[in-house]
Amino acid sequence: MEFVLWIIAVILVIAGIVAIVRSQLLWGIVLIVVGLLVGPGGVSIFSK
Repeated sequence: MEFVLWIIAVILVIAGIVAIVRSQLLWGIVLIVVGLLVGPGGVSIFSK
């Protein structure tokens, strides 16, 4: 489960960076923050 969360977090952060490059700054920041929260290194919403 932790590996799946890590993959999802990486995808969200990459999507956020792509959105920022495409001049969608707010959407990119939201994606990066959500990616950092979901990842095992962050405060995962799926942990106890």
